Amino acid sequence: MAQNLYSPRVRMGNWNEDVYLEEERLKDFLKKRDEGELLIQRSRRLKKNLLRPMQLSVSEDGYVHFGDKVMLVNPDYPETEADVSLGGDLALSMTPDEIQAHLSEELEVPCGLSAVPTKIPVGRNTFIILSTDRDSSGQVLRYGQDFHLGITGGFENKMLYLTSDHRTLLKSSRKSWLQEVYLTDEVSYRSCWQAASPDPQLRLEHEGFPVPANARVLINHCHTNRGLAAHRHLFLRTYFGKEAEVAAHTHLDSHRVEKPKNHWMLVTRNPRNDSPTMLGLPRPPAEDTRAVEQAMGLNTQ
Repeated sequence: MAQNLYSPRVRMGNWNEDVYLEEERLKDFLKKRDEGELLIQRSRRLKKNLLRPMQLSVSEDGYVHFGDKVMLVNPDYPETEADVSLGGDLALSMTPDEIQAHLSEELEVPCGLSAVPTKIPVGRNTFIILSTDRDSSGQVLRYGQDFHLGITGGFENKMLYLTSDHRTLLKSSRKSWLQEVYLTDEVSYRSCWQAASPDPQLRLEHEGFPVPANARVLINHCHTNRGLAAHRHLFLRTYFGKEAEVAAHTHLDSHRVEKPKNHWMLVTRNPRNDSPTMLGLPRPPAEDTRAVEQAMGLNTQ
C-alpha cells in the first residue's frame, strides 16, 4: 500500500488534502483543550478529587456515631505468612480502574478497593458511617447494629457504598480469588455491615455496647458473614502505585480467633492541630494503673 513519507510542507502527491487534515487536527486539539476534554485533563481532575484533603470527625465521647467521617485502618502487625508484605498502617481506599481513570473524570461503578499505607485523610479513603434508618443520624453506633459505609471520593454529589457478595467463578478478588469487596451506588442488603469485638470471649457481652473510636474492631458483612480483610502480601498495581488487596474473608488461627488481617480501626480526627488523625498518638495509662502508681509512689509528679 502506498504511503506518503513526506511532511505536508513537501508539495508532493495529494499535498493540499494533507495540509487541511493537519489544520483540522490542530483545531480539534485546541477545541478539546479549551473545553477540558483532553484525556490528560480528565485524568487530572479525577486524581485531584480523589486526593482532595478531607477532615475527619472528632469523637468527643470516644465512640463512633452515625454520620461521622472516619478512616478504616488495618493496624500494623508483623506478617509471618509471607516474606514480602506492605508494612505500617493500611487505610481502606477506593481504587478506580486504571484505564477508566484515563478515559473519564467520573467514578465508574463498580469501583475497586485496596489497602494503602497512608495516615492522611483524603477523598479516596474517607468513609462516612451511614445508618439503615434515616432517623439515626448522630446516634452512637453499637456492636451488632447494621450500618453502611459510604464514600464520596472527593466529589460533591456522589456517594458509593461498600458492598460485597458471594464468590462465583466469574466474580472474585483479583489475587486471592476470595469474596470480592467493591463500591457501588446502590443501597441494598449487600452493603450492610456490622461491628464486632475482636475478643471472642467478650463478643457476646459487648453486643449492644457502643463501638469505640480508634480501637480494634471486626467489620463483618451481614449477608455473607465474612470479615473485611487486608492481604498485605498480595500486591495490586493500581492507578496510584503498589497497594495491597482487600477482600471479604474471615481468617482464623488455630484457636478459632480472627487474625490481625481482619482487625480494623475506625479512626477519627485529632482535636489538636498537630495531627490530622488519632494514629500514632500515645495512649494514656489506665485509671487503675495510675492509681496503683500513685499508691506505690512511682508517680513523682
